[in-house]
Amino acid sequence: MSFTPELQLLLRACIAVLVLGLAAKIVGTILFRVTSRFSYLHQLVENLSQPLVYLLPLLGLQATWLGAPEGIPFMRGIQHLTSLATIAVITWIGIRAVQSVQQTIIAHNPVDVADNLKARQIQTQTRLLVRTMSFFVLLFGIASMLTTFPAVRQVGTGLMASAGLAGLAVGFAAKPVLGNIIAGLQIAITQPIRIDDVVIVENEWGRVEEITGTYVVIRIWDDRRLVVPLQYFIEQPFQNWTRHNASITGSVFFWADYTIPLKPLREEMDRLLDQVPELWDGRVKVLQVTDTTDKVMQLRVLASSGDSGSNWDLRCYLREHLIGFISREYPECLPQLRATLESPAGGEVTATPPEQSPGA
Repeated sequence: MSFTPELQLLLRACIAVLVLGLAAKIVGTILFRVTSRFSYLHQLVENLSQPLVYLLPLLGLQATWLGAPEGIPFMRGIQHLTSLATIAVITWIGIRAVQSVQQTIIAHNPVDVADNLKARQIQTQTRLLVRTMSFFVLLFGIASMLTTFPAVRQVGTGLMASAGLAGLAVGFAAKPVLGNIIAGLQIAITQPIRIDDVVIVENEWGRVEEITGTYVVIRIWDDRRLVVPLQYFIEQPFQNWTRHNASITGSVFFWADYTIPLKPLREEMDRLLDQVPELWDGRVKVLQVTDTTDKVMQLRVLASSGDSGSNWDLRCYLREHLIGFISREYPECLPQLRATLESPAGGEVTATPPEQSPGA
């Protein structure tokens, strides 16, 4: 029984795909078990196992098409499609290999620990650099695929020969994209922000939830998301509350009458702080008179915490309980509105009982 050249070629192609596909799966399974003790290699094998299942059969097909006899119709088109698919899979492998580096580094530097400054630095650099590298791998893969089309190569040569204004226009059009890519590299190196940093951007308090290749996602305290371009953090001022460490000192302000005794108030503040060791880290506790008016004086309480979230709760706690203490123990020392009345006879001057006001 004889087969036509086309049928023989198709049979060889099917055998090559089946054999090489099975071989890729067997080798991937063996490597997956062998590398189980080595985290990076294990992650790399896990990420590359799927694209390799496609790459080996494609390489087998390419070798089969090269040995095809002359005269088979559409062979050049089939070879071209196989080349494009091979380049696409190789690009996929490159992106997966870069991502495996990111996954391994992040796994070895978790941020869900008490002192996570170093881990956040490493994660921020890794995420930004990996996204940039993935972009260039994808760009190289697309460029390689385009070079397989003779017409595109000729168009590219013609554009380069007559570049001038066209190149300038393309540069202006790509400025936002390129600007964000360059900003991403600057942020990865200098790290003005990191993953999980507490920042104030556009008068909004939140945490850096995600840093992509073009924008940063800030999770606002009420669970809204503020999406900011990367260039913003290079060109605009913003507050970073966890630049060097997560510790922070917060302030609480009161207005009180001049007659309030400060010693009992300081003792009450000490007692309140000792009751919340989970909020107060023991570094700073201060009560001072920071301002005066013709009616009241301003008291400022400073207290420190290990992170901004705890400090917010601590400030609310101190504000609530110190106001309660003053109202309970020294109600006459709350801000007062004073007035004097003179009798119609003009001889006696009496002071009205102090009337409390919401603030002066």
